[in-house]
Amino acid sequence: MTLSIRVIAPDRTVWDANAQEIILPSSTGQLGILKGHIPILTAIDIGVMRVRIDKEWQPIILLGGFAEVKNDNITILVNGAEEVSDIDINTAQTNLEEATKILAEAQTDKDKIEAVQNLRKARAKIQAANVLNN
Repeated sequence: MTLSIRVIAPDRTVWDANAQEIILPSSTGQLGILKGHIPILTAIDIGVMRVRIDKEWQPIILLGGFAEVKNDNITILVNGAEEVSDIDINTAQTNLEEATKILAEAQTDKDKIEAVQNLRKARAKIQAANVLNN
């Protein structure tokens, strides 16, 4: 009983494997999907997708996009993605603090939008590190 999961970025296929469960960072919150889920199309936010294979959870950082669930096939089209193999929590924390500082100092709307995106990416890396360490 598995789900077929494909994560596709503009430049490559990031993930193409089967899993028992997936948790997506949707625009309305975390979305858990198991075998037999109803068909759905959802927007993906910047955050961590967690995939369970057997008893292991694998995090992947998604940088926004869309996901379609249909007949136990999940296709996720993303703006970008980062596979997580080893994140240094101290470096991730430093990056989060720097992103928070840059956001506080942002003057123009463009700078604020970019700073928010970078802050969300930094938070996602910390979340992914926590998944790896548990």
